[in-house]
Amino acid sequence: MDKQKNSRPINRLLENKLLESFLLFSAFRAVYGFVILLITWLMATKGELPIEASIAFLIFSMFISRKIFKSIKKRR
Repeated sequence: MDKQKNSRPINRLLENKLLESFLLFSAFRAVYGFVILLITWLMATKGELPIEASIAFLIFSMFISRKIFKSIKKRR
């Protein structure tokens, strides 16, 4: 009976390391992206910083997100 469960296409697909990495990356980007956009929106609307500061923050966050994701991948 266990062989039948493991032989299902969906189970084989979910055990794929590439798909697992893609799902992890997607979840990370969704959460991180939401937080960054929220911070940027607050900086642009509530803060007294110029728009260039928000743009610089977005560019900086791209590099930081890559570093964070690489460290997450190394732990797995």
